[in-house]
Amino acid sequence: MLDPQGLFAWEPKGLSVVDVALAQESAGLVMLYHFDGYIDAGETGEQLNGHLLDTLPQQVVARFDHDRLVDYRARRPLLTFKRDRWGSYEEPTLDVRLLQDATGAPFLLLSGPEPDVEWERFAAAVQQVVERLGVRLSVNYHGIPMGVPHTRPVGLTPHGSRTDLVPGHRSPFEEAQVPGSAEALVEYRLMNAGHDVLGVAAHVPHYIARSPYPDAALTVLESITAATGLVLPGVAHSLRTEAHRTQTEIDRQIQQGDSELVALVEGLEHQYDAAAGSQTRGNMLAEPADIPSADEIGRDFERFLAEREGDS
Repeated sequence: MLDPQGLFAWEPKGLSVVDVALAQESAGLVMLYHFDGYIDAGETGEQLNGHLLDTLPQQVVARFDHDRLVDYRARRPLLTFKRDRWGSYEEPTLDVRLLQDATGAPFLLLSGPEPDVEWERFAAAVQQVVERLGVRLSVNYHGIPMGVPHTRPVGLTPHGSRTDLVPGHRSPFEEAQVPGSAEALVEYRLMNAGHDVLGVAAHVPHYIARSPYPDAALTVLESITAATGLVLPGVAHSLRTEAHRTQTEIDRQIQQGDSELVALVEGLEHQYDAAAGSQTRGNMLAEPADIPSADEIGRDFERFLAEREGDS
């Protein structure tokens, strides 16, 4: 394998800021990471990254060589054409940034497109970053589609070496083989190298998995702040506002739908309550219904989402 150092370059100014932060944070820094392009139901990780980058002070610490890692023909970056020439180019960026929470406490965020190639070299490069920047805990997050209703609390599947930081959540899987991702490989390699890693997967109702679901991003954020001690009230407030708006709109659309659609959602509610024993939110409807199949739910909610997109 080629030298992992060749995949990234340090930003001297940002690196010096991190060194100052490390002098104040003797226990080490937290590094959050999520990459665009892999399964991310409800845009869970994408939403959280967007809010963090849009609202918090930040400084680039390291830049990965996206020209080596991104397959442009698979994910073509956008160029804007203005009258008779190209006016702008949305260059992919895969960076490590130093951010500050509401108390001024520093933490790191690694984000950008998922590498298409050289995963092992990339994972080794991330390990070098973790070791050079004194990272005490790396945290990754995303959403996974599940057969759960939107009228119940968002569930979580914690994974990694520090699942104890997210108590009260048990994995629904004994063993499963799934397509790999750079995010998962980084976790695997860091954990095998003796570094502490926490992964958080939010359970997103599969009938809205392709649409933004702020409830999932909010639940992930709350689990991260509880596990790390980071204070991010502004991000939480924005996500909570968006989550309320989204839930209200989904409920309105369903209540205005036909009886078959309503029965499908209620079937998922009964299935959820039977499996989890959860009565946190009351049933949306009163009469029991047969539990629908995934195909039935998919057909009805494809129509629902198409109508919603048409309205917007």
